[in-house]
Amino acid sequence: MSDLPILSIILLCPLVAFVITLLLPESKATAIKSVNALAGLVSLVLSIVVWTQYDTTAGGYQMMQDIPWVEDLGIRYTVAVDGVSVVLTLLNAIVFFTGVLSMWTLEKRVKEFFAFMGLLVFGVFGVFISLDIFVFFFFYEVAVLPMYPLIAIWGSTRKEYSAMKLTLFLMVGSALLFPGLIALFVNSGGETWNLVTLSEPGTFSEGFQIFVYPLLYVGFGILAGMWPFHSWSPIGHVAAPTAVSMLHAGVLMKLGAFGILRIAIGVLPLGAAYWAPTFAVMATVGIVYGAFVAMRQTDFKYVIGFSSVSHMGIVLLGLNTLGVDGTNGAVFQMFAHGIMTALFFSAVGFIYDQTHDRDIRNFGGLVGQIPVATSFFIIAALCGMGVPGFASFWAELLVFIEALRVFPILGIAAIAGLIFTAAYILRVLGKAIFGPTNPKWDHLVEPTAWLTIPRIILIAVLLFFGFVPSIMLDMIGSATGGR
Repeated sequence: MSDLPILSIILLCPLVAFVITLLLPESKATAIKSVNALAGLVSLVLSIVVWTQYDTTAGGYQMMQDIPWVEDLGIRYTVAVDGVSVVLTLLNAIVFFTGVLSMWTLEKRVKEFFAFMGLLVFGVFGVFISLDIFVFFFFYEVAVLPMYPLIAIWGSTRKEYSAMKLTLFLMVGSALLFPGLIALFVNSGGETWNLVTLSEPGTFSEGFQIFVYPLLYVGFGILAGMWPFHSWSPIGHVAAPTAVSMLHAGVLMKLGAFGILRIAIGVLPLGAAYWAPTFAVMATVGIVYGAFVAMRQTDFKYVIGFSSVSHMGIVLLGLNTLGVDGTNGAVFQMFAHGIMTALFFSAVGFIYDQTHDRDIRNFGGLVGQIPVATSFFIIAALCGMGVPGFASFWAELLVFIEALRVFPILGIAAIAGLIFTAAYILRVLGKAIFGPTNPKWDHLVEPTAWLTIPRIILIAVLLFFGFVPSIMLDMIGSATGGR
């Protein structure tokens, strides 16, 4: 398959689904869902092929495709993957496929929903494989913009306000990114946007790196849910429909962290070293703050939303250690958190579709009424606590070990935040899943076999990489030098 442009084919899967969806009439809802499910399945299979074909021994960027786009400005369609890109491309494919299946019962404006969803996934794939930072930013914007209509039209709970707040915050992030990226291009000589070329040592002076780095870090960090610019994220989670929440927490927030790793740290390492202590403090505050606020929430989705702020704080702390173990743990956490939150929101979405209620206080003993459906939530909760046997355990372990080496006090504070994590998860399980049964919900039914498939896939992924973490670490380490 060496001559096959497999990365471009993966990129085209959601785009082709988008075009076909636009061409199909609204009345063909099943056909629309089937087209998008097929696109998700093909992209997932090809992402697995990319994983198996990637040579971890050689490392570096592989499967490259380079085509001129706007030659006068040095812009080229250059795509390739390293170990980190391979992992996140697989993450996006998994969440895309399972998200489509989780929305199989959607009846409202099916055509528009799956069109916007396909466009979003297309942008995410583009970000993860781009080696031209202009093209990177182009796909980044394509991925972010569909969130507004997806929440404003199909969402709930102050959906217009949530969609607008999310969009405004992300536009502020883009407003910081664009001048920062332009500065990289101009200061490097104005001839290339190529990420590999710009990352060569000596391309930028130390003073320039120190000045531009916070523009890129904060610009990308807003999408990663960094404290104190996180408030758009939990409210966006609450308002979004199930599949959009899965994509929002599962992959969109990872775009921000990936941008920090790939561009901010990769291109401006001296700036990263200068600012790392400051941003590590902010990441640690995010870990503790997110977990503490989650402990006070009464809405299922708000709990998961603030949980995401806390878990993404672990990612950002790992990146700011600037060490191999910390970086490996951060990327592993991106993947584990993406799968875990997709399972969380999928489980909560199933309950909400039947009850139209997300208030934890109104439930109780759900495990006796819908044991299969609640088992998905329980498994996601165990993963969220970092229980051994799940992928998140290894990710958090690596980050905390490296944090204790580099920032001992922050490492201790971050680990202490795990107490709050256990507290809010056990609180939800005790109040809503176990405890006295509320007869109001005796009519609830279990998911059909079709709706069970996406949850089983997500659980299998969490367990597989939880019991065989070396496969993940070998892939990530081929890019970070940690093999």
